[in-house]
Amino acid sequence: MKPTGAGSVMAAHAPAVVLGDDEQTARFRRLEFFPTEPWAARAGGELIKRLDPLAAWAWEPAVGQGHMAYGLADYFERVFGTDIHNHGSPWQLGEPLDFLSPAADRFDQADWIITNPPFKPAAEFVRLGLKRARRGVAIFARSGWLETIGRYDLFYGAQPLTIEAPFFERVCLKLGGWDPDGSTATPYSWFLFMKPEAEPPAVRDLRRTLGAASVALPIPPGTKARLTKPEDARLFGRAKPAPLFAGVGL
Repeated sequence: MKPTGAGSVMAAHAPAVVLGDDEQTARFRRLEFFPTEPWAARAGGELIKRLDPLAAWAWEPAVGQGHMAYGLADYFERVFGTDIHNHGSPWQLGEPLDFLSPAADRFDQADWIITNPPFKPAAEFVRLGLKRARRGVAIFARSGWLETIGRYDLFYGAQPLTIEAPFFERVCLKLGGWDPDGSTATPYSWFLFMKPEAEPPAVRDLRRTLGAASVALPIPPGTKARLTKPEDARLFGRAKPAPLFAGVGL
């Protein structure tokens, strides 16, 4: 059965080209632009600050229209964003910047790099992020991102995954914008790669005791209601068409 909410798509399975797309939709598809719900961004920020209270600066390198950066701003002293395309977001610093290019090496002040990257190069975002961030990298992605042979070394190698935080409420990602009323069957998680200086001793000891590379910390039911703000939909929600004849007395 197809999930309700037209446009609910697993980003990994979204086609690069669809016949009939208008110019803007085609651009969103090419950029794999699936904005994160603000409450889900706050859930990531809250988790990072709980584990690493010294985290102060956050860099969002796929900032898009600012959904993620806006949510993270509640938890960090400074949040700045970059993106390969200029979406017109006030969170974007300077001209378009490809995070995968050497030009991004000049940003080396962020404690954490936190993002919902395009799916295909997400592993490279982690590898480069760990070189550029001072304390860690956090990736918002499908929970199934963990499940492939090609990423085994990423998750269990020299700088392994520290925390997987699965959402027990669905986070709805749609091409080109956020629909507050949307729904999806796709599960998502936060994946945290923490450098040794940021990793809490209790987490490090638990991983050593269990012989596991990472620890699971669930994002429980009720988080969406607790972390959603009334202004979220006003700032980022897709406009709804007015009912025909609305406000006309009949």
